Amino acid sequence: MADFDPSLDKPRRRKPWLIPAIVAAAILVLVVGWLFWRSPTTNPSSGESNAKATDKAGKGQFGGKGKGSGKGGKGGNFNTASPVAVAAAQARDVDVIQTGLGTVTALRTVTVKTRADGQLDSVPFAEGQIVKQGQVLAQIDPIPYQVALEQAEGQLARDAAMLNNARLDLQRYQTLLAQDSIAGQQVDQQAALVKQFEGTVKIDQANLDTAKLNLSYTKITSPIGGRVGLRLVDPGNQVHGSDSNGIAVITQLDPITVLFTIPQDVLPRVMQRLNSGDKPPVDAWDRENKQILAKGYLATTDNQIDVTTGTVKLRAQFPNPQGQLFPNQFVNVRMIVYTLKNVVTVPTAAIQRSSTQGTIVYVVQADDTISVRTVKTGPAEGEVTSIDSGVKAGERVVTDGVDRIREGMKVEVAPPAGQAAQPAPPGAQNAQGDYKKRLENMTPEEREAAKKKYQNMTPEERDALKQRRQGKQGSTGQAVGK
Repeated sequence: MADFDPSLDKPRRRKPWLIPAIVAAAILVLVVGWLFWRSPTTNPSSGESNAKATDKAGKGQFGGKGKGSGKGGKGGNFNTASPVAVAAAQARDVDVIQTGLGTVTALRTVTVKTRADGQLDSVPFAEGQIVKQGQVLAQIDPIPYQVALEQAEGQLARDAAMLNNARLDLQRYQTLLAQDSIAGQQVDQQAALVKQFEGTVKIDQANLDTAKLNLSYTKITSPIGGRVGLRLVDPGNQVHGSDSNGIAVITQLDPITVLFTIPQDVLPRVMQRLNSGDKPPVDAWDRENKQILAKGYLATTDNQIDVTTGTVKLRAQFPNPQGQLFPNQFVNVRMIVYTLKNVVTVPTAAIQRSSTQGTIVYVVQADDTISVRTVKTGPAEGEVTSIDSGVKAGERVVTDGVDRIREGMKVEVAPPAGQAAQPAPPGAQNAQGDYKKRLENMTPEEREAAKKKYQNMTPEERDALKQRRQGKQGSTGQAVGK
């Protein structure tokens, strides 16, 4: 008899992880199957599309509950057009503008100096004050000049009396000479003495006028109208005509000028306008090109071109009653060189660049499909660009949404930003109301037949149906029946 093995008498144990693994696999299979059953994917055998999920959620295009919106993917979302913003190309005048950096320069700048030496008594002006021509700016002590004036007056009076006496003696001598009572030589000497006194009186008169002029110099007036700068000398100081600093500086602010440069290639057109008597308009903008400071005109050009830069200096003149322009201020200058008449323009946002076609625009045709046009652009003004060829006036170009469109694609024109869609005409609203009522009165079989008929239509037939349904081409009954 063989030996007994105790291990053979023990029952076999199952592995502890086997049952949980089987249960987990079964649950996973159930979950995947449920998700696959709920997924709105197309069934190849039946050709039904994901419109089944849409029909389960609610009513479709025609207001009823159906099994789908079409076969082979024809149904589903009826509005597949991509929304875009458009603008119409317009025929208008375009100004060709030359820009540049300019420096504001006063039309006249005067350093006020004294023409008489003396003590400065008063300075009757405020720093930064706007003064008029002839207004008193300073007063020098006039007493020394008044004394000199009185001395010149006395000298003139004395010499004038001597001249008068010499003339009387000359008359007596001429009478005696006629009577042959004196020699003719004595008469000639008296006549010469009269001439001498006449010269002395003229000199005295000139000295008197000089004294009056020097006295007038003690009152310093403004030679021009403008703005006074900071005071350069205080009252109580001795001033001289040879002083280099002067008393004050006055700059004329209205009108004022701006110096700027333009390329020499633009100069012929500018000179053509100047020679014809036309002065091109010029605008002065702030440094950030956000605000216009003044509007003026081109006054003149320099007489030579700078060979180092190939530019020429121009001077523009501006009215400046409010003081918007200040001497030595930097401004951005925009000058209208010439104007293109009646050219086609589109918004600059509509201009696109293509690596294969160059400069293009997307044109929305009458049937709301996209046509890609190669264009040749011209000068730009503000936010519009002129088009030399490729687009006609009145055509619609896409300004926003170009990243979602391509050649031949159907688009939906969105209203401009900030503008709500225009309400439909009263007739169209009534037609839409009648159409909805007719749909509500349809049986499920009629709705299903109408839906299938719509799915089998071409895009053109659908557009025509939509227009008739809105009351543009016929009644609601005709739209549904046809």
